Amino acid sequence: MRQRDPKELFDRACHGDRPSLARAISYIERGEKQGDEIASFAFRSHRNAYTVGITGAPGAGKSTLTSSIIEVIRGHGEEIGVIAIDPSSPFSGGAILGDRVRMQEHALDPGVYIRSMATRGHLGGLSVAVPEAARLLGAVGFPSVIIETVGVGQVEVEIAREADTTVVVVNPGWGDAVQANKAGLMEIADVFIINKADRPGVRETRRDLEGMLDLSNLGDYRPPIVETVAADKKGCEEAWDAICSHRDYAKRSGLTDKRRSTRTRNELSRILEAMISNKVDLLLKNKGTLEMLDSMDAGTIDPRTLANLLLAAVT
Repeated sequence: MRQRDPKELFDRACHGDRPSLARAISYIERGEKQGDEIASFAFRSHRNAYTVGITGAPGAGKSTLTSSIIEVIRGHGEEIGVIAIDPSSPFSGGAILGDRVRMQEHALDPGVYIRSMATRGHLGGLSVAVPEAARLLGAVGFPSVIIETVGVGQVEVEIAREADTTVVVVNPGWGDAVQANKAGLMEIADVFIINKADRPGVRETRRDLEGMLDLSNLGDYRPPIVETVAADKKGCEEAWDAICSHRDYAKRSGLTDKRRSTRTRNELSRILEAMISNKVDLLLKNKGTLEMLDSMDAGTIDPRTLANLLLAAVT
């Protein structure tokens, strides 16, 4: 496939060319030089999408909920971009699930752009490329971008770093309040959604959430709790209204600007870490390093001394 000039690719994507947009995100995701240039163009465009993170445990119904919320957004006549974080294949490193499989009903809608991205083993289910891809979607004209996490069953606080509004999805019978606090839900949730609310245990789950909110130091904003049955598209309009209410509050209070500032600094840190990690990987394959590793195996140099030598070489 012929490689286009990054500026040309970015301009074509901004004019609605979806194949160019897809290729631009692929460059970003693979960490190629063209992707770095495209990400820079997107950053300097100053056209920011409002990002909504949807997270929760596996099986909570995040994909179905996202699909139903997309339908609500399109019903308001707004375009929407979606980044679906998928598990990585252990063989190819690519996303196991595909965007067309996850949300088929929107695949042919020109007002919806859905992109699956692989976690590539990144802690918290987010790849380094996600914030740059979200920024690119904003630059090409999408007013809002949904980031749906993989739901890896571990602490997913990292999604809060990538979203202006974070939605935590739980199910009836989700577990006790102590486990919820351990999961960090109180720290990251701007909106709670109890999905599959047609099942027993909704009242108890709401009670647990309300009790936890009562014990939290929330300031002047209290996360709303919305009940949905996403498979039947029930409550999804109310869910989107709650998200929009938080968006309005965050903009009025200055929270949006504060979060975005923190986000770019965190992004810088992760990019630096990735760059250094790549250099370390190359260094460890160096012939001279391999000889030093043999010396470590022989006991003539200890791991910390060798690490300091290699760090000096990297920096």
